[in-house]
Amino acid sequence: MPISSFVVVGRNRKEVKELGYKNSGLIGKQIVGTGEDMHLTIPIYFDFSKPHVVLICGKRGTGKSYAAGIILEEFLLLEENFRKKLSFIVFDPIGIYWSMKFPNKEQENLLKEWKLEAKGFEDKIQVFVPSGLKEEYKKAKIPIDKEIKISLNQFSPEDWIFSFNLKRFSKEAINFERIYNSLLLKEIPFDLNDLKNEILKDKEIDEISRKFLLSLIETAKSWGVFSKEGISIKEIATPGKISVIDFSRIKKSPWIVRNLIASWISKNVYLERVLFRKEEEIAKIEGKKLESYFPLTWLVLEEAHNFCPSEGYTLSLDPILTIAKQGREPGIGLITITQMPNKIHSEILSQTDIIISFRLTNKQDIQALNSIMQIYVKKTLEQSFNELPKEPGAALILDDNLEKIFKVKIRPRISWHAGGTATLI
Repeated sequence: MPISSFVVVGRNRKEVKELGYKNSGLIGKQIVGTGEDMHLTIPIYFDFSKPHVVLICGKRGTGKSYAAGIILEEFLLLEENFRKKLSFIVFDPIGIYWSMKFPNKEQENLLKEWKLEAKGFEDKIQVFVPSGLKEEYKKAKIPIDKEIKISLNQFSPEDWIFSFNLKRFSKEAINFERIYNSLLLKEIPFDLNDLKNEILKDKEIDEISRKFLLSLIETAKSWGVFSKEGISIKEIATPGKISVIDFSRIKKSPWIVRNLIASWISKNVYLERVLFRKEEEIAKIEGKKLESYFPLTWLVLEEAHNFCPSEGYTLSLDPILTIAKQGREPGIGLITITQMPNKIHSEILSQTDIIISFRLTNKQDIQALNSIMQIYVKKTLEQSFNELPKEPGAALILDDNLEKIFKVKIRPRISWHAGGTATLI
């Protein structure tokens, strides 16, 4: 196919000449014209050959999560030898990505127009849920593949002090840090019961602080995440598969535990890829084959403004910022999804090289996108949005690699999308 007859967002002109659309996935077609003259032209592909920092944004109901699902589908449709070099991890606080296991039978006629067929990905999607909440998910009929269990050894006392919003030099924080560090120094796995027992038998702590800390331990138990023997990050970042971390059934202090888990996963993915990147280079120099492999990994953040906010601090913010700024070299991609791009941390926006934006009307959100637009975008965003068809699935794609902006009709999903607006049957 001549290179003028398709676009691969995320690739510059030299890369397109070398690779064409190899190792990329179809996400839609370019929209040309407006009103009655509007029609679809060349296919638009998404590049998987290297990491990117991607922002998907738009008003509620315009197609953000739907579009993210299409990128995930295209990853799963890649040629197997290439696909198994990659892994995707989805942080899902709203519980919609498990449905990719099932085919999109509802839109079969639309799929035929695009020469596509409904398909589920039962064997390539693995859904992780908090271990202690497994029955909650079963009652909700959410398919479960694995349970998340994280050893307390994986966290510092500072992580907990921040998560519980304790004043750093309060009696409670000082006592908690001292007791927690005493368990860490033993260098053996421990859980919340071990921590509780240490608090109960400690002779230095006053009774008011003891009762307060014990109540926090009970809250942490209700999250159903922590255990003595925790899961390995290699069980989550699985070559050739998507791991969905479903946070949707966490009811008590949900964003505390979501950020704790997101922080742990992000830190460990970064550390593993940095270490493995060195092994890759040594193997190349010595002409040897690698005995093990940690895949190039993409993190997908649904409701991303809660994981990496523009104001305030969350436990997951620093590791996600590190990945946004330094993840390309070790091989980590990042996709942030939000209704409110102005609520995403500015350093992440500044690193974004692909934007998929559905219709926005909020002035602050449009200004946030304007702040990262380059001089090659001649029209204002307001003008470009006004030229889009007023229907779900129409988006602007700003590509810093090609230095262009495209009006695009996103293709229909081949797998089931559980994120549509709820309606009465």
